[in-house]
Amino acid sequence: MHYTDRPYFLAGTAAPDWLSVAARGVRLRPRLVEPHCDDSASPTAEFAAGVMQHFTDDDRFHRLPAFLEVSGQLTVLFRELFQADDGFRPGFLGHIVTELLLDAALIAQDHGRLSAYYAAIDSLDPAFVQQCVNLMAKKSTQRLVAVLPMFTREAFLWDYLQDERLLFRLNQVMRRVKLQPLPPKTVAVLKTARSIVEARCHDLLISPAPPHPKDHPP
Repeated sequence: MHYTDRPYFLAGTAAPDWLSVAARGVRLRPRLVEPHCDDSASPTAEFAAGVMQHFTDDDRFHRLPAFLEVSGQLTVLFRELFQADDGFRPGFLGHIVTELLLDAALIAQDHGRLSAYYAAIDSLDPAFVQQCVNLMAKKSTQRLVAVLPMFTREAFLWDYLQDERLLFRLNQVMRRVKLQPLPPKTVAVLKTARSIVEARCHDLLISPAPPHPKDHPP
């Protein structure tokens, strides 16, 4: 929820997640996006830089020891809830619920931050955002023009603050990825998970040390 003073950069940071909902077959890849980054500060360059920021932040966050620890704790909670379910669902939920509850913790600290975020998204030209995506992805989509106004209208990020509403949003995700829906008793698990994430919020926001050069081939 940073970069609200740079709406097209902000749009770039969110675009991969928007596509996972609106057009799952369309992917933004660093090697195709990076050539559009320059120092022009044009809306296209800002969008591209935002997408690259998404990749950087996503990689750092998922390498944090705190993320691995917290998502592991939440996976155990969901496994205990489902009992016989040894499949994909507990690990999937441990991962995404850690992310959603971290968002919720940040929103709770400053409601104005989310209001500013939605105001910035609402200022975008959806057709231009879609044009940027189609310029930088191998496949194209025509769905973002409709999805972006719906995103601001639904304002679903506010629902992360309440366990019952979060369960409703999670079940939308479960349907989208074709996993079994979550029962009402999941609310109790979400309450416990919320306390775990809030207690580790500081740790989850610390960037890890950069990888040693030997970790990656030249």
